[in-house]
Amino acid sequence: MGLISNGTTLLDGGSLDGGVSKGALTLIKTLTASSDSTLSFVDGASSVVLDDTYVEYIFKFINMHPSGDSSPNDFTVNFRDGGSAYDATKTTTFFWAYHYEDDSATQFGSAGSNDSAEATGTQPLSGNPGNDNDQCVSGTLHLFDPSNTTFAKHFMTVSNSTEAGDLSINSRVAGYCNVTAAIDGVQFAFQAGNIDSGTIKLYGVA
Repeated sequence: MGLISNGTTLLDGGSLDGGVSKGALTLIKTLTASSDSTLSFVDGASSVVLDDTYVEYIFKFINMHPSGDSSPNDFTVNFRDGGSAYDATKTTTFFWAYHYEDDSATQFGSAGSNDSAEATGTQPLSGNPGNDNDQCVSGTLHLFDPSNTTFAKHFMTVSNSTEAGDLSINSRVAGYCNVTAAIDGVQFAFQAGNIDSGTIKLYGVA
């Protein structure tokens, strides 16, 4: 049975009608880490687009591996709002679920120490991935309408990390940059040491 709206067939036999807008991801930029302290996406630099071309941008960070094994060493993000510093004011909430490999402990709940309340520092996105060969963090960050100069700029992230203590941590972060200026840069880093390896891809959502 097809899905029909206002006389137009939107979905039939599991496929969208050819005349219906399907949306699309446009790959804008790929950065690959090699012992880098940060990876930064800046509008207008190195072919990066982060303006009103799209109302949503998606960052996919894949197998981000830290150089060190210290704790805390969360994978983090921060935002630039027109100046040269990545220090946009943010309010966020952070919660997670984790499970140890040996089944010794599980937990689901808020990680209040990773919340931000009108703060300018980096925002943690993950648990503390170790630097063993099988440990890293991967996930997705959505940034909505960064060039808007009326409303706060919302973002949300889902990530999973394999931590140094041999556990899986699924982390979820949501919040907003509480600034009227456009967000024109996004920077990723670990809290300690370099990004040993990993790839971040920036997409625009049509």
